[in-house]
Order: sequence, then C-alpha cells, then structure tokens
Amino acid sequence: MKKDITIPEVKDVYVAVVNEYNDIYKTQDWNVYIINDKDVDLEMVIIVTDGFSEKKMTSKFRKKLDVLPKKSYAKIELMQEELFALNNQFKVSFFEGNAMFDKTYLFPENTISLSALKEIPLMVAKGVLGS
Repeated sequence: MKKDITIPEVKDVYVAVVNEYNDIYKTQDWNVYIINDKDVDLEMVIIVTDGFSEKKMTSKFRKKLDVLPKKSYAKIELMQEELFALNNQFKVSFFEGNAMFDKTYLFPENTISLSALKEIPLMVAKGVLGS
C-alpha cells in the first residue's frame, strides 16, 4: 500500500551552479555540480535535467555516476547563460546502503546570477544552490 512506503529525506547532497574560470578557453563558465557532503558513498547516482517555462522546454539530459565518494563532488554539465531565463530542474536519484533516495532540485527562472553567488559546501567556490 502507498501509505506503507516511506521515502527517506535527502540530506547533505546538493546541486550547485558554480561560476568558475576555464583555463583552456580563458572564459568564465557556469558549471553544474552534484555534491556529496555525507560520510558515506552514494551509489548508482542518476541525474535527469531539463529547463522549462510556460512557452519553452529544453530536451532532457541524463547522467549516471556509478559511485560518488563521500565528501566529494562531480561535474554534471556546462550550463549556458541563455538557460537562466528558464526554470531548471535536476532530478537526482541514488542508493545509500540499501535505501533509494530521490530529490528534485529547482533553480527558478532568473535566480542564477553573479549577484546570487554564495559559498558552496565542500567546494572552494562560489555558486548558487538548488532548492
């Protein structure tokens, strides 16, 4: 029965859009990272991303990580500034032990900007955290 299923709350896992310098192309880029600030590894991490508004929708992007080690982070994708005008969502599913966790991180339209940058957990960088 549905009422018997408990969905555990996701804690200490973040999705952040980080503004950083690209040494190869000599540009400031916006990159999206998944951050595991837990004391355990995450297994079979699946991330599905897309952007949307009332009139536009992007295609879905999927990424899989076999393992995201404890206290680490991994780059998901480069994000183009044109997408900031859309609602951007990142659906993250993973296993911790024998339990499956799932959370959708949302960056509402026009919330990613240089003026919104803050310290990001575990990374020596500034960015915007998804809610």
